[in-house]
Amino acid sequence: MVQLIGIKSECNIEIRQKFSIIASKLEDKLKCLHEFLGNVLILSTCNRTEIYMDSKFQKEDLVNIVFKELDWDIRLIPYTFYAKDSEAIKHLVEVSCGFHSKILGEDQILGQIKTAYTAAVKAKTIKGSLERLFQNAIACGKEFKSICEMYKIPVSVPSIVVREALNKGCKKYMIIGFGEIGKLVLKYLESSNAEMVYIVVRDLNKIKNLCYDYKWVKFITFKERKNYYNKVDCIISCTSAPHTIILKEDIPWKKLLVFDLAVPRDVDTGVSDLPQIQLYDIDSISKMDERNKIMRKEKMLKYKYIVDDYINKFMEWQALDELSPEIQKIKKYGDEICNKRIQTFKNKRYTKDNEVLVSTMINSTARVYVDRAIEVLKEEKLKGREDECLKMINKIFFPPSYDNDLKQDYDSDLQQNKEWRCK
Repeated sequence: MVQLIGIKSECNIEIRQKFSIIASKLEDKLKCLHEFLGNVLILSTCNRTEIYMDSKFQKEDLVNIVFKELDWDIRLIPYTFYAKDSEAIKHLVEVSCGFHSKILGEDQILGQIKTAYTAAVKAKTIKGSLERLFQNAIACGKEFKSICEMYKIPVSVPSIVVREALNKGCKKYMIIGFGEIGKLVLKYLESSNAEMVYIVVRDLNKIKNLCYDYKWVKFITFKERKNYYNKVDCIISCTSAPHTIILKEDIPWKKLLVFDLAVPRDVDTGVSDLPQIQLYDIDSISKMDERNKIMRKEKMLKYKYIVDDYINKFMEWQALDELSPEIQKIKKYGDEICNKRIQTFKNKRYTKDNEVLVSTMINSTARVYVDRAIEVLKEEKLKGREDECLKMINKIFFPPSYDNDLKQDYDSDLQQNKEWRCK
């Protein structure tokens, strides 16, 4: 059963950062949960932490195990939500298309879901129904993104941040952290009139092969960053550090615009007390988006049918997948019947006329199913359920394309069989 434990969307950053799982710890956490729960995937971003599981445990036990193994404070349980089956499936597919993002319709979440899925596959903590669900959600996100064309309306956190910085007249920037978010920030700055961008990385060797041959871009080390605070108008911090990296005492006495895109926070909250500083965290950045939110909402609702189609397709697949054990039993029974007849033929093919023997074997095989269908029909007749049973038998033996002559032959054969069994 697919189940989900996640952080409520209305929780502020102070609460969300208590649940965040940094990338370097993700594989260990996955394996730890997998040992207890079975198939599991962790989706941890700046705006959400969600644990998806295909587990035999029920809600209360599940929550207790997750909180214990992830070392979360049980007093924070009220800030979480729980979903299962169709509700959990619907939530994930909608998330992949940006319906539950703080920036409505943003497409970064799709990349984050892909990353989470890849991590679970690498850690070998996902397979079966849960794996199929995430493949389905990713495919839906791709199609929705392509058809909806949300890129025509400013939608991502990096685009909103750069737009706001440009509106405030910033010319010189510092980007701390050069992962996916940092690269997107630089991408948006490429088309601006930025005079200089300093990019802070921990290891300069890792960026030697990157194709950023711009005179207005300079890579500096993490240790050097404080020396450059005085040289910029805007700092955009987006690292995966587990602790704050921009402290109040390190900030120079100059007008400075600071965007903290990280969860947990990169910037000490005390920085906001400095009169020369304008500090925005991920929540306050989301509020800047009201201008385009209505436009995006209308467009997304127009294409909501794509999401519904993918949800229905997965639900159908899941329902049929649940029949798999019964289907295997039927196939096994059929194989046993055929194998017995084949073995009989092998034993008697040198002592009997082969044409007669083959005809007998084929008829014998068919009789197994015909006789059983008749027995079931009689049983259901006595229970007053023969109409439904007859419909099912007709569906099995007489598909729409079935030749009418063969059906007549079968009806005649069925009647003879009834007469013989009644004697």
